[in-house]
Amino acid sequence: MTFNPLEQRGIPLDRQLRSWRELNVDPIDPDHCDPYTRCRIITMNGIEVEAILFSHQLARNTVDPEVKRQLARVRYLEAQQQKVVNWLLPGVSSVLETTIAYEQVAVDLTAWVARMEPDPYLKQAYEFGVLEDFDHLYRYANLYEMIEHRKAESIVDGLTEVMPGRPTRFHHRDPVDNVRDAYAKDETSPLSKLHALTILSAEQQTMNFYMNTGPTYMEPIARQLYQEIGLIEEEHVTHYESLVDPGETWWEQLVNHEYNECYLYYSFMEQESDPKVKAIWELHLNMELEHLHAACDLMRRHDGRDPASVLAPQLPDVLTFEPNKGYLRELLDTQMDLTTLGAGYVREAHEGFEQMQERIHGGEAPPSDRVMTEHDAMFGREYRVQSEGDHPDPAQREK
Repeated sequence: MTFNPLEQRGIPLDRQLRSWRELNVDPIDPDHCDPYTRCRIITMNGIEVEAILFSHQLARNTVDPEVKRQLARVRYLEAQQQKVVNWLLPGVSSVLETTIAYEQVAVDLTAWVARMEPDPYLKQAYEFGVLEDFDHLYRYANLYEMIEHRKAESIVDGLTEVMPGRPTRFHHRDPVDNVRDAYAKDETSPLSKLHALTILSAEQQTMNFYMNTGPTYMEPIARQLYQEIGLIEEEHVTHYESLVDPGETWWEQLVNHEYNECYLYYSFMEQESDPKVKAIWELHLNMELEHLHAACDLMRRHDGRDPASVLAPQLPDVLTFEPNKGYLRELLDTQMDLTTLGAGYVREAHEGFEQMQERIHGGEAPPSDRVMTEHDAMFGREYRVQSEGDHPDPAQREK
């Protein structure tokens, strides 16, 4: 079934404000929910946070008081949506359990987007990044067993494997080599724009999460690992945000944000297994349709263009959370040794990369290596979940 959000109307803006009672949703049960329900919740929280932050930035860059007021009206509704979505997560989960779920999102969301991306350059950007998130999942899973004495398989539930990706120590690059070439807004497909905004939003929320939760642990190795991977998430946000054409006007970006929210709420509504959560996706979709129309009105008035000229005529095939084990194993077999140079990728450790490695590590083992050493000292082994067999890279197989 085709679905064109530009032709659909939703709940009028003046009927979208909710009371505390309506915002007070029951959280999911972490012991019985579909892990991909939790992944969808985490993803949509990142999307809503990006929508709110973008709206604030636009408001700070316009002199028109009526535009500021219109943005404020919609932004408050977006803030209510964000609270509902994020409050679906259960308070009983530890920060580290939520972290592992965040990394599962990063792995399976980015892998799916890479599989579906039509632009080869953008596809490579997602393939490069996902191997780093894959390794972060592995490091956090080992930390989880060390300090909480529990296994990450209870969180990823056999949907995502846990084993080494591109080693985290090699993720630290000269910052200028994290800047990619942007897509050309008038030439790239609307789907590519949605992909870029989705992955940027997801990585941004992970960066923010680690920046704020990292120091909440008392264990030195946990604090250090969050610090190290938090810096890499900053690199990832730079990596992904640079893919977006800076020539897009504020109004073009605004309608892309709202259209992307419609796309993702529709996608998740179509595949959600939890009836209570599915009802929230459907409600928020009907809200976002009107947010999109409000953004389109602003674009027509201030940009002098029809939003249909920059948006897809109908929603793409639904974005799907599903296992990507075979695809990830192919990348592990072929792209483990890549790093970046300028806006491209190379297999050699060039001067800028080596200088950054020397300065950041200072001749010491980084936290991502030390967590493995300490885990091995405690358990005499690594923690892995390899449902599909040995690691594709012989150098990364367990000794």
